[in-house]
Amino acid sequence: MKALYYERFGGPVEVADLPDPAVPVGGAVIRVEASGLCRSDWHAWVGHDDTVPLPHVPGHEFVGVIEAVGAGVTGWRPGDRVTAPFVNGCGECEWCRAGAAQVCPRQTQPGFTHWGSHAELVAVRAADTNLVRVPDGLEPDAAAALGCRFATAYRAVTARARIQPGEWLAVFGAGGVGLSAVMIGVALGARVVAVDRSPAALELAARLGAELTVLAGDDAPERIHEATGGGAHAAIDAVGSVDTANAGIRSLRRRGRHVQVGLLAGSVPDLPLDRVIAWELDVLGSHGMAAADYPAMLELVAAGRLRPQELVGGAVGFAEAARLLQTADTAPPTGIAVLHPAG
Repeated sequence: MKALYYERFGGPVEVADLPDPAVPVGGAVIRVEASGLCRSDWHAWVGHDDTVPLPHVPGHEFVGVIEAVGAGVTGWRPGDRVTAPFVNGCGECEWCRAGAAQVCPRQTQPGFTHWGSHAELVAVRAADTNLVRVPDGLEPDAAAALGCRFATAYRAVTARARIQPGEWLAVFGAGGVGLSAVMIGVALGARVVAVDRSPAALELAARLGAELTVLAGDDAPERIHEATGGGAHAAIDAVGSVDTANAGIRSLRRRGRHVQVGLLAGSVPDLPLDRVIAWELDVLGSHGMAAADYPAMLELVAAGRLRPQELVGGAVGFAEAARLLQTADTAPPTGIAVLHPAG
């Protein structure tokens, strides 16, 4: 198969011809139609997660058609069009049995624990637990986002932030996860504030329904407090930095909820825990979404209330994908960019 490939952290990302993945027992091999270019792949490439095996094929957000299934798979067959959460549960532990595969202690993650989807083929473990059927009519570029950024944002907004109609939701970062959170918050009746350093990203957030856009800076929390009459009811850090985590917490009104989605590289940031205690703030983590939770989201997609296709910024081939992966931290694309392995 053709794939993106690197041999050392921070080293060259090349286009290579590599062996096809083996079909796992209980798993499946998917022929990839589209694979989203996500900042998490940049984190893996630079070595923020040194458990990533080398040499490596990145990519964890995809849609495709099942090429083959392994022994023991009962719910899927070749030809089925599917996606999968970026966290694949083992299917056997107490968390997986309870529908919380996103925190499975034996989880696997294409593009992190094994070779990923920036390739013509990708393997998924525990297919009966982790595969999700893609709705008819949903284009590959939009469907790819359902595996990571869109589903991650959906669970962060609904299950973790517990957003209610009429509440203020502050979203820090208008990349793939952040823009998805904006769209989902608006669809659920929230009043959304988007914060980003890019005017172009904020313009897209406004088109998706953000009521207020704020250019990132030291005064963002104060501006949110002033505009919302006391602060946001919930905040989502979709970037993952000391500054955005702190700003998210400081943007909240009393008894607000902060949801940390963006990965924080390095040491744990110095958070304003005095504010957390005095104002009884909730600080919550959110780690993707299990396949078991996809039906409610897909119902909104099928009804047209959620439109992941509006988040797609463009499609690229392997060479451009290699360049974009290495510049994701300094020059992220506006919207979601996807790799088309077939060209």
